[in-house]
Amino acid sequence: MMNPIFWLIWNVLEIYNYIVLIAVVMSWLLALNVINYHNNFVRGAMRALEAITEPVFRQVRRVIPIFSGIDLSPIVVFLAIGFLQYLISWLSVELHI
Repeated sequence: MMNPIFWLIWNVLEIYNYIVLIAVVMSWLLALNVINYHNNFVRGAMRALEAITEPVFRQVRRVIPIFSGIDLSPIVVFLAIGFLQYLISWLSVELHI
């Protein structure tokens, strides 16, 4: 059984993981002209996703800039989320909370 605080943090990280994934896929679909930014729904969804993900991506880009047109910040964010989730699991076992 996991501590309720650890459980909440784990699930918030999991939700953010999905949000980052959706933002990445949507940006690819926009770049490939599969979806149109002039569509009101798409524009609203992209603005919402950017508002949620861009502050974190910006902090990562300060350390790891865009390399040859490839933005590595989502990969770093995925790794950081995975590390934090592993740390939470480890702490809940080690501390018996």
